[in-house]
Amino acid sequence: MDVRTRTRDGHDKARRAANSSAMDAAARWGFGSRGVIYLLIGVLALRVAFGSGQQADKGGALAELAARPMGSVLLWAVGVGLAGMALWRLSEALFGLAGPDGSEAGKRLLSAGRAVFYGFSAYSVLAFAVGEKGSGKGSSDQESRDVTAKALELPGGRWIVGAAGVGVALAGLWIGARAVLRKYHKHLKLGEMSRAERRFVDVAGVGGGSARGVLFTAAGVFVVLAAVAYEPDKAKGFDNTLRSFTDTPAGPWLLAVVAVGLALFGVFSCSMARWRKV
Repeated sequence: MDVRTRTRDGHDKARRAANSSAMDAAARWGFGSRGVIYLLIGVLALRVAFGSGQQADKGGALAELAARPMGSVLLWAVGVGLAGMALWRLSEALFGLAGPDGSEAGKRLLSAGRAVFYGFSAYSVLAFAVGEKGSGKGSSDQESRDVTAKALELPGGRWIVGAAGVGVALAGLWIGARAVLRKYHKHLKLGEMSRAERRFVDVAGVGGGSARGVLFTAAGVFVVLAAVAYEPDKAKGFDNTLRSFTDTPAGPWLLAVVAVGLALFGVFSCSMARWRKV
């Protein structure tokens, strides 16, 4: 068997694995795990709106899980689920997405970026689960400040940080717009859903996606402000970004609305575990 034949056989095996029931299960487990994290962030943010000092970000969500009965098992379940999501996104990048336009280069590149993101997320959760308490549970605010400070020290650092902030803000607008326009419909098995189920998913999808978009947009704006002022402390992670909503004229009620939206996104993500085309 020559090298070309072995390469082709390896490619065929990888494609079969990408289309297997195991990969389908990994993707759905991943959606469920993401849903759990966002649901907990929403609950924590709602507590912040009404006076709690808890950390409303992924680190706070992991701490909340760890404090539950069988917390270690729950952390492992979420970490493995996020790893499954990373593998599924990687398979999309390599072999294309479900649907007639799934082979477009832009979509496959986006899936590659998501694979990297979920890979790092899975690592941080699993590292925390095995006892590396500095992993996963760290404050997103401190991480944001540290990364911003290091980036500002690079040649052209202010422009790099500013561009990154604009990118995050635009991503937030994109996320929110797609949610409002219900672009996720093309990824759902609508034919298998009742009218009530579609209505339920739309409430969670539009409300949750909009709140997630607002959060990313606000976080991006703070990164831009840090670049303009050349002050890394102005950059905020999810926790401080959420808390900043209480400084608006709407006060804690705006944070409460966004918090409910993030919890809805968690519900929507769990719904995707059931009805998403994989």
